[in-house]
Amino acid sequence: MALTNTSAAISAKSFYGTTTSLSKPHHGVSQLPTNRNARSFNPVTAVHAAEPTKNKVAVKDTSPPSVGGKWELDSWRSKKALHLPEYPDANELESVLKTIEAFPPIVFAGEARSLEEKLGEAAMGNAFLLQGGDCAESFKEFSANNIRDTFRVLLQMGAVLMFGGQMPVIKVGRMAGQFAKPRSDPFEEKDGVKLPSYKGDNINGDTFNEKSRIPDPQRLIRAYSQSAATLNLLRAFATGGYAAMQRITQWNLDFAEHSEQGDKYQELAHRVDEALGFMAAAGLTVEHPVMTTTDFWTSHECLLLPYEQALTRLDSTSGLYYDCSAHMLWCGERTRQLDGSHVEFLRGIANPLGIKVSNKMDPNELVSLIEILNPNNKPGRITIICRMGAENMRVKLPHLIRAVRRAGQIVTWVCDPMHGNTIKAPCGLKTRAFDAILAEVRAFFDVHEQEGSHPGGIHLEMTGQNVTECIGGSRTVTYDDLSSRYHTHCDPRLNASQALELSFIIAERLRKRRIGTQRLLSMGL
Repeated sequence: MALTNTSAAISAKSFYGTTTSLSKPHHGVSQLPTNRNARSFNPVTAVHAAEPTKNKVAVKDTSPPSVGGKWELDSWRSKKALHLPEYPDANELESVLKTIEAFPPIVFAGEARSLEEKLGEAAMGNAFLLQGGDCAESFKEFSANNIRDTFRVLLQMGAVLMFGGQMPVIKVGRMAGQFAKPRSDPFEEKDGVKLPSYKGDNINGDTFNEKSRIPDPQRLIRAYSQSAATLNLLRAFATGGYAAMQRITQWNLDFAEHSEQGDKYQELAHRVDEALGFMAAAGLTVEHPVMTTTDFWTSHECLLLPYEQALTRLDSTSGLYYDCSAHMLWCGERTRQLDGSHVEFLRGIANPLGIKVSNKMDPNELVSLIEILNPNNKPGRITIICRMGAENMRVKLPHLIRAVRRAGQIVTWVCDPMHGNTIKAPCGLKTRAFDAILAEVRAFFDVHEQEGSHPGGIHLEMTGQNVTECIGGSRTVTYDDLSSRYHTHCDPRLNASQALELSFIIAERLRKRRIGTQRLLSMGL
């Protein structure tokens, strides 16, 4: 299932001309055993099902001296913590966290390692990351149909991107844990009434009244249960035949079927179907697992640190700590302070990590942050998710790429064209224009072409539902349409038709890039 570290190291050598930092064995993150005096945390050993072991591996301290010495499971508590809720009943919170500590892990460490290896390939231009899902999951909209439809759109987009780029597509959902959201304003005011802001269903409610806005620890239990149930269904879809390539013609959503994007998708699906028929006629099996199943991972923003700590487990296979709430976690734009609690927590877990980066990011600060989170320069460990708008992308991104390259750091560059393009519609609703999203994606590819670096992926807020939250696209959604099917609990999402349209445009860029690379290779350049 997973690519080897050896192949990632070889690719790193060909890209950077040196493998100095990769030439010795390492774990890639800072680790120390749990503090015995920490808050009654009982380590639970999380072992990948395919990697059982009876002998625990000694945990090594690889902490970089520049970040304050030893890492402990709760050392983040000694740092300044931003965007964490204030619970009125500390004893109730403590009780809930102890309950979650005793729960099984939601994901397994070996799965996270496999994702890291694949992201290492994306860093070298040999794979492409497709990361998408809800802005913020909600308790109200939790249903098997909604999960299936978002998964189905991601399958479609993955097929389109893989066909155009002729490379593996790494499918990662903003699902099974993406509840909490940092807010720019801690308070919200309506009709002269001022209340704490809604911060996600795992913290408080979106109903505008005082009781609903009080942080409730019991919501963490419900969030855990919903995340586990979501991942359980995703595993069934990914491995139970639903994701089989032979079903590619059946993945279209009903409302998108008779659209320009639906027609383009069906044309591509029929071409794939013919190729599968040719393989079968030639005696090549189409029953291989690679054709009947798909790899799918989950991710969310690492924001609510008490919850994340409660789900962190010591992996007996590697001797490293993994946050078993998701395969991949990212550090948000508002919580990436070098001396902050979120960076402190993330530097000690072995999951692949994302860093959200806006036009405010200083190149030297980015280099320092990467050094803290990935002192051993392990491929696939760090994904830089750029969110800054098209104009800023063209001006700011080149400086970030050059700084990271000068430092010899290996990262996967990904475009988030959503967060830098949020506007307020005349009706008062937040929205995003499809043309602005597309412009930022094009700027991202243009900059990487100019800099000779690899555009490693796309990060989208999207849904499989037929919503009207982002304006534009070939099936034009107008300002007047917004209120008809505006269901988001936080930020506007692309609907399935808009997401698929974007994937075709990205696939064409990948195809042109592939052809250009092949032409250079044929010329011996």
